[in-house]
Amino acid sequence: MLRYLPMIVGAICIFYWFKTRRPDSVIASANPRQSARSTRLGLLPVAQLNKELAAPPEPELLAALAAARSGDWRSVADRFAGTGTDWERRSIYAENLADIAAADDSWLLAWEKARHDDPDAAIVRARATVKLAWRIRGDYSASHTSRKQFDGFHRTLVRSREDIARAAALNPGDPTPYITEIWTALGLGYPHGDMDHLWAEVTVRAPHHFEAHFSALQYWCAKWRGSDDLAHAFAARAAAGAPLGSLMSAFPLIAWFEAHFDQTVKASAYRSAELTSLVDTALADAAAAPADHPRLAELRHLLAYFLFRQRRYDAALEQFLLVDGYVAALPWAYYGERYYGAIREATVRKARRANRSEPTRPHSS
Repeated sequence: MLRYLPMIVGAICIFYWFKTRRPDSVIASANPRQSARSTRLGLLPVAQLNKELAAPPEPELLAALAAARSGDWRSVADRFAGTGTDWERRSIYAENLADIAAADDSWLLAWEKARHDDPDAAIVRARATVKLAWRIRGDYSASHTSRKQFDGFHRTLVRSREDIARAAALNPGDPTPYITEIWTALGLGYPHGDMDHLWAEVTVRAPHHFEAHFSALQYWCAKWRGSDDLAHAFAARAAAGAPLGSLMSAFPLIAWFEAHFDQTVKASAYRSAELTSLVDTALADAAAAPADHPRLAELRHLLAYFLFRQRRYDAALEQFLLVDGYVAALPWAYYGERYYGAIREATVRKARRANRSEPTRPHSS
């Protein structure tokens, strides 16, 4: 997904306490204002950072979204069909189109009427129903959410199961309906056994699907339906034996971050042998990934953060140069663009490379 968590990261559900937790003291010790060094490197001022995306979207996706907003469902259908069996891209298209349909589905209704059994329209509908449920619930904690909101949330999530089942029946090889259901499982509180069954449906179709793993890891986190131990175990299984370039190395880092992001962590913990090894593996994973992998930037954002924490400032700067301009990714999604700016400025100040004359940043990948 180009937007994180919805995923935690805005569109699906960011808990109120995410917003009120204070990040560690680096936000106070590093100035997020644009420095001359950052300007020379081509890094953007904080005010110009894109807070909705983790990386630049592909032109075909932008065209599909524009067509949806204008009501041109035929153009949407043609571009969606172009994703074929590229399941990662397909889920990105479904996610972003569903975001529009959850607010105004007139174009989707026209698509469904003209092509009743189109599996592409069906998966957009399923995702839109899940998104609508989370919108009804709202972004705040349970104590700040009304009974009416909760009732509408649960009623709509229950309804989403019918839409998901229909999308799965229309395209049996597609993992996207089952990935969509992870957020239904999270909201309705599926038992662990039911989640295991759902996960098997995903992995038999797409064993290294990034969004699927991200979504499932959220389910297994302590803040939702699992625990720190279950989240770490899930992440370790995801990374074990995964081919380089699959980006599965992101998940042990995410699990570690989820377990510690709201705690005071000693600086030395970031430089432990275990975490250093995880970062080194992730660096190799990113280097081996196709340059156009739609999730590569999300791993690079994580690497920029952890490399900074490990005082590997030149390596951190390399990652910032590759992803700068977009901040809808962990860890910035929890803390905001000023936190990103603070860490980035501290990196620029400390990196040896930034003190030398050099060309501006390369294009994001």
